[in-house]
Amino acid sequence: MKSLRNVVVVGGTRTPFVKSFTSYLRTTNQDLLTASLKELVRKYHLENKIVGDVGLGSVILNSSDWNLARESVLGSGLHPKTPGYGVQRACGTGLDTTWQIALKIACGQIETGISGGSDTNSDLPVIAKRELAWKLADLQNAKTTGQKIKTLLKIKMSDLSPQFPGVMEPRTGLSMGQHCEKMVQEWGISRQAQDELALASHQNAAKAYREGFFNDLIFEFKGLKRDAIVRDDTSMERLAKLKPAFDFTGKGTLTAGNSSPLTDGASVVLLASEDAAKENGWPIQARFVDAQVSAVDFVSGEGLLMAPTQAVADLLKRNSLTLQDFDYYEIHEAFAGQVLCTLKAWESDKFCREKLGAPKALGTIDRKKMNVNGSSVALGHPFAATGGRIVASLSKILNDNGGGRGLISICTAGGMGVAAILEK
Repeated sequence: MKSLRNVVVVGGTRTPFVKSFTSYLRTTNQDLLTASLKELVRKYHLENKIVGDVGLGSVILNSSDWNLARESVLGSGLHPKTPGYGVQRACGTGLDTTWQIALKIACGQIETGISGGSDTNSDLPVIAKRELAWKLADLQNAKTTGQKIKTLLKIKMSDLSPQFPGVMEPRTGLSMGQHCEKMVQEWGISRQAQDELALASHQNAAKAYREGFFNDLIFEFKGLKRDAIVRDDTSMERLAKLKPAFDFTGKGTLTAGNSSPLTDGASVVLLASEDAAKENGWPIQARFVDAQVSAVDFVSGEGLLMAPTQAVADLLKRNSLTLQDFDYYEIHEAFAGQVLCTLKAWESDKFCREKLGAPKALGTIDRKKMNVNGSSVALGHPFAATGGRIVASLSKILNDNGGGRGLISICTAGGMGVAAILEK
């Protein structure tokens, strides 16, 4: 291995994000990723060029998606000798692929690479129950007519009902929203505080659209030119009218308004060594500095979505930084309540000492620097596409600002968290 080199973010692109089961019905992950790669190829003149590696991922996969990244590359306009591989770390997938490609560039293994991800709940992988699959396998192995009839008679009507994927934690049987309800009750996060954060997300996103921030980040797809979820006209009054979506006991505070919706979409990011970027005449929007992943024991009672607190703490320590040493914070809004729990945890001496191994609280952040162009509550959250969206947006923010440092924090299913630092 060569000594570590600087890795730069050249730029990214993505489809408009839409609510699932609307505009992207009968659109596959491969459709979304191929279209995104084609736009990246066009944008940075990569036609018939060999890129070092392409890491792409999705969370909700069909069985036919077993070689999704490579198949998407083959339809993208890149040279067929460009390799591709798949990744899955739940909602952190897009950031994890970026981290992996960055490491390959930093180590001198490749000069250029593409990362990203997609998800579409509108192309659900409906599957048969395992019991039916096992019995069909027995039928396939049956040697005689009698054995086949005997096996067929074992199939019950209940075996024939299809199974749909659900956003549930297998270890607890609870949805992510139900877990977050537990968190906001534990941390004393009010409904009003959640709605206020959700409103700010929509207002920031709407402002960014008015100012043209997304013009070169989002390409037209399926007749859409912008995210279909942003609400320019939402208000605290409208948000207050929404009913709880996960806890119906009278204590619930998470609603459709302060939670990210099920979303379809894709995003991709072009990364390079500094030399490769200069040789190709590409812009250097930001430097990918470092990243960290962590996990919590949510089965034993730790908050399912609290792992980013640890990932950020470890990242800060390794880079000799404080939580306040950033000009921008991109904290993924799986739920407004999740973001508020994270911020409150960083402000707690007790939590930081006992859970993060820090000598004292990490402290507060300037909320005016957080999610300045909106985040997942307003823009949407196609699970594996969120990381690429954030990396591309934050890089553009830093570039437009002429410099600075940004922190990314993403919570994921399974009690994991991924964090990263970008700077210019």
